[in-house]
Amino acid sequence: MTSMSGLRPGQGTLLDLPAPAPVPVDGDGVVDPVARVVVDVPLPHLDHPFDYLVPPAMAATALPGSRVQVKFAGKDRSAFVVERRSDTDHTTRLAPLRRAVSPVPVLGPTVLGLCRAVADRYAGTLMDVVRLAVPPRHASTEKAVLEKHATAGPLVPVEPPSGDAWQPYTGGPAYLRHLAAGENPRAVWTALPAHEAREGHPVPDVRPWTAAVAEAARASRASGRGVLVVVPTTRQVEQVAAAITAELPTEPIARLVADDGPAKRYRAFLRVLLGEARVVVGTRAAAFAPVVDLGLCVIFDDGDDRLAEPRAPYPHARQVLAIRAERERAAMLVGGFARSVEAQLLVEQRWAHPVQAPRSVMRTAAPRVEAPSEVDLAREGAAAHARIPHPAWRLAKEALATGPVLVQVPRGGYVPVVSCARCHEPARCRACHGPLRLERPGVAPSCAWCGRLALDWACPTCGGTGVRASRVGSSRTAEELGRAFPSVPVVVSGTTARHGVVETVDDKPRLVVATPGAEPTAFGGYAAALLLDGAVSTSRPELWASAEALRRWMGAAALVRGAGDGGRVMLLGQPAPVPAQALVRWDPAGFAERELAERAELAFPPAVRMAAIQGPSTAVRGFLGHLDVDGVEVLGPVEVDGAREGDGPQVRAVLRVGRPRGAELCQRIAHAAAARSARKEEGAVRVQVDPPDLW
Repeated sequence: MTSMSGLRPGQGTLLDLPAPAPVPVDGDGVVDPVARVVVDVPLPHLDHPFDYLVPPAMAATALPGSRVQVKFAGKDRSAFVVERRSDTDHTTRLAPLRRAVSPVPVLGPTVLGLCRAVADRYAGTLMDVVRLAVPPRHASTEKAVLEKHATAGPLVPVEPPSGDAWQPYTGGPAYLRHLAAGENPRAVWTALPAHEAREGHPVPDVRPWTAAVAEAARASRASGRGVLVVVPTTRQVEQVAAAITAELPTEPIARLVADDGPAKRYRAFLRVLLGEARVVVGTRAAAFAPVVDLGLCVIFDDGDDRLAEPRAPYPHARQVLAIRAERERAAMLVGGFARSVEAQLLVEQRWAHPVQAPRSVMRTAAPRVEAPSEVDLAREGAAAHARIPHPAWRLAKEALATGPVLVQVPRGGYVPVVSCARCHEPARCRACHGPLRLERPGVAPSCAWCGRLALDWACPTCGGTGVRASRVGSSRTAEELGRAFPSVPVVVSGTTARHGVVETVDDKPRLVVATPGAEPTAFGGYAAALLLDGAVSTSRPELWASAEALRRWMGAAALVRGAGDGGRVMLLGQPAPVPAQALVRWDPAGFAERELAERAELAFPPAVRMAAIQGPSTAVRGFLGHLDVDGVEVLGPVEVDGAREGDGPQVRAVLRVGRPRGAELCQRIAHAAAARSARKEEGAVRVQVDPPDLW
């Protein structure tokens, strides 16, 4: 039933045996009667193809890329046919396929090769990636799409774009020309803030980033090639789709968003697979969309952690699209208001070219940013230590005369973190040791992990029973602002249970309190913005803290009117000076360059390749015992704070090598995982390549 020819070196049986010679198979009149399939099993040592016999009744349906069912280890399991052939390496009789589920080639050779490359890049298994790439089948939807496809008309030819949205950028018009000519330019693009015009104000020279993406999509379609755009949120999917529709009104656009549900998502997937839609816009899973003749990959705001897959093997959409661009000879556009350190690496490796506006254009389009220091606020006396000092109140009051004011707060809720009022030790739950919080005024603290009320809480350090706010959330901030401006409406936007995400607000005076990523778009842009609690974002221990803080600040500041239209931003809360000054200068490229240089000096990603191995102590040590660590720096294992499995703590080991040896490290990790799996060793081990949460 099985064939070992699909094993990668060191996998599977772990025996160094020569491969048997292929044996022709009599298929009872079936052409290419051997189906080589990948079976949906989670075990790393079974990450290779298996050979099955194609019954005559399935000869026309069990085609490469199609779904089938097979008998595997005594159970019926789902599988995908990856090849049909006339011989096998197996020496005994092949078992037949159990059922041909669908003839639709949902796992074609292009996507299959991409899945294999992504699995190798992240030391995972092929089927783990295939589950991310191919949505579950919806039979009635499939039937309806196939019936409609029979009458689908040809695609309409597209003219090249005007290029107006790219005129302010150095290298922008040239990028469009190369795209329209059918070439594959790669660019890291620093987008300018821009807003829809308000009444009485002319349309600015700089157009919104969505218009620039739409023009790039049009250029690719003018060359006859497909387009794939990946963004972090459903709201951005809607914005990009609307912009592309305005630019290409007759072009079918497929939207691939997990929130759409299985039927709608599978319908969009099939339309892309069948070539009915050559433009795809979606969230992270759309990076695997089977776009016909892909010509352009776009990812915007690539530093957003929502673009990183939370399921094994944890691929990032940016890396998936970069692999696609290489394999399919497509163009690549990595954009954002900020520039991620990973995007800066692409520039310094000359894999991509920077596309950004001159400083003169940048200063006009971006708002004026202030970040008052302790010295600047000293003249306020005791009020200098207030969370919202007097200059911020004055800025908000002046800006409300001309439009809405945005207030960004790092955390949602009322008081998300409390501490002992006497000794300032963090208050924790007696049952699970999770952090305590206040959900609303006048109630007892509750645990953020288990939800228990701390009715009789007492500090284990000093015995105090009172609590104080260590962090103030969006709800408490809105309450304070409402008291200070009683005649001004206050809107709260966030992902907490009490407040949902508000999509847009008008240009009337109002205060909008939002958490990062939930800021509504204001018609004509905000008159001003206050970015509160800067130290909360930059004082986190994670490696990415400063870069993430700058990305969030710039995302909010980009919603404010430009300096030429009076837009102002004030950053408060004593943030770290380096990202704060990068925001004041509006210099994301300079910050990314400096950050990458520091990481290279300290041997941190992305300047090097790292992998984290986490699990019970015995399992992690056993994993390291199977790993060839020659030339690999092994850090740990050390216990992970707060991480437990069953009754025992978890530990983590970190592996580090230079970037040129990254592929070799991933191969060694895959071999070690296969060895543990084949020996059925106990304990679940989590393997994550280039983990984002190092500290």
